Amino acid sequence: MTNVAFNPNCKKCSRLVQFLADVKLKYPEYHAAPVAPFGANDSKLLIVGLAPGMHGANATGRPFTGDFAGLLLYKLLYEYGFSNQPESISRNDGLKLIDCTITNAVKCLPPGNKPVGAEISNCAEYLQAELFQGHGPKVILALGHIAHNAVLRGIGLRLNAYRFEHNVIHRLQNNMFLVDSYHCSRYNMNTKRLTEPMFRAVFQTVCRLLDR
Repeated sequence: MTNVAFNPNCKKCSRLVQFLADVKLKYPEYHAAPVAPFGANDSKLLIVGLAPGMHGANATGRPFTGDFAGLLLYKLLYEYGFSNQPESISRNDGLKLIDCTITNAVKCLPPGNKPVGAEISNCAEYLQAELFQGHGPKVILALGHIAHNAVLRGIGLRLNAYRFEHNVIHRLQNNMFLVDSYHCSRYNMNTKRLTEPMFRAVFQTVCRLLDR
């Protein structure tokens, strides 16, 4: 696998290409295209989610922007010094990330927010490029099991050697750390699988690893 920079015109997944075309017809004002990473290329913190949300990143063109999943994430990014404002509303709202980049394992909105294995694999080269860009991140925060596995595959590590567990630190190669968290989705928050104190604890772990 070679490091390939994000391609805004990627059409490798025929199912996603057709789905996005259908979404664009229904919502002409939506981004409805691959969503680029948001943040600086040399960030020490890389946050990896699953995929754009229908009325969030798929609509706005910025990861975790415009939907429920981004509310707590951006709030805590601001509180812990990783951004200049606590809300992410649109790509033109003036928000800037500080030493942090947010991306997704799959760059396009999948039907039902459930990408298939081949779609995750097709996007792997883009995530790998983000993992090894510049000096690479010091800490990777994986939001959910699929993001966790995508990161491990991108680095070339065995999945069974690093079990997904909430707020657990995995020491990887090249002095990188992988921290896992349950995804900050509406479902996980409503069912209390993830609570705000639990997510704060994850950010405290990240900050300790970054000496912040």
